[in-house]
Amino acid sequence: MNFTIIGLNYTSCLCPLHGSFVPQNKSTEYIQMKDTNSSRDQRLSTWLAFALLPLAGFATDIYLPSLPDMSASLNISEIQIQLTLSIFLISYGLSQLFIGSVLDSFGRHKIGIVCLLVFALASFVIGSSHNIYVIYLMRVVHAITAATIVVAKRAYFVDVFTGNKLKHYLSLFSIIWSVGPIVAPFVGGYLQSNFGWASNFYFLGIWAIVFAVLEYFFNTESLKNFSPFHLKSIVNIYLTMLRTTSFTLGLLVIGISYAMVMVYNMTGPFIIEHHLHFTPVIAGYCSLIIGFAWMIGGFIGKATIHKPFVKKLSLNLGAQVMICLVMLFSSSFVENIFLLVCFAFLVHISAGFAFNVYFTYCLGKFPNNAGIASGLTGGVMYVIVSVLSYGMVYFIPANDTRHLGWSYLFLIAASALVMRAVTRNSKSAVRSQPH
Repeated sequence: MNFTIIGLNYTSCLCPLHGSFVPQNKSTEYIQMKDTNSSRDQRLSTWLAFALLPLAGFATDIYLPSLPDMSASLNISEIQIQLTLSIFLISYGLSQLFIGSVLDSFGRHKIGIVCLLVFALASFVIGSSHNIYVIYLMRVVHAITAATIVVAKRAYFVDVFTGNKLKHYLSLFSIIWSVGPIVAPFVGGYLQSNFGWASNFYFLGIWAIVFAVLEYFFNTESLKNFSPFHLKSIVNIYLTMLRTTSFTLGLLVIGISYAMVMVYNMTGPFIIEHHLHFTPVIAGYCSLIIGFAWMIGGFIGKATIHKPFVKKLSLNLGAQVMICLVMLFSSSFVENIFLLVCFAFLVHISAGFAFNVYFTYCLGKFPNNAGIASGLTGGVMYVIVSVLSYGMVYFIPANDTRHLGWSYLFLIAASALVMRAVTRNSKSAVRSQPH
C-alpha cells in the first residue's frame, strides 16, 4: 500500500504484532540500503588492500629458488643475479620517499590501477629477456610501481579507519605481508622445476592484471582530503618526521630486522642447492617454512601490543643473541639442512616480532599525513635493507650455515646499538613529562 503525507512518499508493511499496516519512509529504506552497500564495498576494498600488501614480497621472493638457474642460464655470476634483488630493494625504498606525497595530493585509486598494469608489462619483459641489463631496468620499474601500490594500500587503512580499529589493522600488516615470503618461494620452486625461471615473471604479470581488473570494478578512491602539492611544505613534513627521534629509531629497527630476512633470501637458495645439493623445490619448501617464522613473529607482536614497549624489545634482542651464538657453535661441528632451517626459523621469529612492534608504531605516528608517513617508513626501511643485505652478502659471503650465522650476528649487534638509543630516548621522554 502506498500513500503520501506532507509530500513524503511512504509504503506500508504488515506489523507482526498487531496485524495492521504501518507506514515506512522510502527515503529511510534507501539510506539503510545505501549504508549496507557502503559497508559491503568497504569490506571488499579492505580485502583487496590486504591482498596487495604482500606485492613487494612476491616480486622478490617468487624467483628465489630460480636464482642459481638464472645465473647459469644468463651466464653471469651469483653476485650479478643477487644484484636484481638489491636493485629492486633500493629502488623500492627510494620510490616510497616521494610517492607518499604524490598519493596524498592526487589520490590512490587511479594511480594504483595504472601501476598494476605497468608492473605486469615489466614482468612480461623480464620473462622474455635474456639480457641482464634489461632485467635490471625492469626491476627498477617493478620497484617503483610496487612501491606506489603498497604505499597507497597502507594509507588506505589510515584514510578509512581510526582508533583501536586502525591500530588493530596496522598490527596485522606484517602478518599479512609475511604471506609473500611464505607462499611465493613455494610457488616459485614448482614453477622453476616445471617451466623454468621465466615462468615466475609471467605469473607475476598475470597476477597483476587480475588485480588491476578487480581494482577497477570493485574499488573506489579512499582519500577524502586531498593535500595541495607544495614541495616546500612536503619537505618540511619529511623533516619533522625524521627529527622525531622515536620515529627515526623505529625506522632503523625495522630496516635491520628485515635485512636479516633478505640476507637469507639472497644466500639461502645457493647454500641449499649448491652447498647442500638439494633441488629448487626443496629450497622453496625451506623458504616456505622460514616464511612462517616471520608470520609467527608478527602474531607474537600483535599479542603483546599492550606490553611495556622497551622491555619486550630488549627481551627479544637477548633471545636473538642467544640463538645466534648457539647457531655459530653448532655449525662448527654439524652442517645440514635441518640445522640451517631451524636456526634461521628462530632468528626470523625474533626479527618478525621486532618488525611488527615498530612498524605498527611508525605507521600510526602521523595520522594526518598517512601517505607520507607510509612512504617514508617503507622508503627508509628498504634503503637500509638493500645496503645492509647486499653489504653482508658482499663482505661475508654466506656459503654455509656458519657464515650465515656471522651475518646474523653482525645485524643483531647493529640492532643492539639502536636498542640502546631507544632505551635512552624512552627514559628521556619519561623525565620530560610534567609531574
